[in-house]
Amino acid sequence: MEVIAYLAAAFIGLSLGLIGGGGAILTVPVLVYLFGIHPLLATSYSLFIVGSTSLIGAIGNYREGQVDLKAAFFFGVASISTVFVIRKFVIPTIPEQLFSIWDYQLSSALATMIVFGLLMLLASMSMITGKQVEVQEQECRNCVKFSKMIGYGIGIGLVTGLLGAGGGFLLIPAMIFLLKLPIKRAIGTSLLVIALNSLTGFAADLGHFNIEWGFLGSITVIAIT
Repeated sequence: MEVIAYLAAAFIGLSLGLIGGGGAILTVPVLVYLFGIHPLLATSYSLFIVGSTSLIGAIGNYREGQVDLKAAFFFGVASISTVFVIRKFVIPTIPEQLFSIWDYQLSSALATMIVFGLLMLLASMSMITGKQVEVQEQECRNCVKFSKMIGYGIGIGLVTGLLGAGGGFLLIPAMIFLLKLPIKRAIGTSLLVIALNSLTGFAADLGHFNIEWGFLGSITVIAIT
C-alpha cells in the first residue's frame, strides 16, 4: 500500500505539469486514504505540496515566455487574500463535530471529504461539457468585466482555502474564455496563481497544525521530480 501511495504522489506533479491543474484533486485523497492523514491536516499538506510543485512548473513556463503576469495579477489579487483569510481565521474555528441529527454526528473531517468528492464531480463535469461552455463564452467576447475576474478569483480562493485545492480546473477555463489566452500560456499562468495561493494558504496554517516536515518534504520531492 505504501508503494502505491508514493507512486500516486508522483502523479501529482505529472498532472500539474501537463495540464496546469488537478494536483490537489489527487493530493488530498492520496494523503487521506493511502497515508492515513486527517482530512483537515491533509488540506494543509496539499497546499504545500501543490504550491511547491506548481512554483517549479511556473518558473519553467516563465522562462519559456508562457506566463501572463497581468492575468496572474488579476486572478491573484482576490484569490490570495481570500485564501489567507480562510486558512488563518476560518479553518481554526471549525469544530471537530459540526452538528448531529438524532444519533448521527457529522464531523468536519467527513464534511471535508464529502465536499471534496463534490468538487471532483464538478471538475469532471466541467471537462466533459467544456465544448458547450466554449461556445457560450465565444458569443459574449465583449462582455468581460473586471468584476467577473474578481469573482472568479474569490471562488478559486474559497476552493483553495477550504479544501487545499489549487483551483486549476477553474483557472484554466477562465483564462481561456475570459482573457482569450492560448492553452499553453493559460497553463503556465495557472501554475503561478496556484503556487501563490497554495503557499500563502500554507503559511497561514503555520501554528495551527503539527507539521511532520520529514514526511511532507519527501512527498513534495517525489511530486516535483
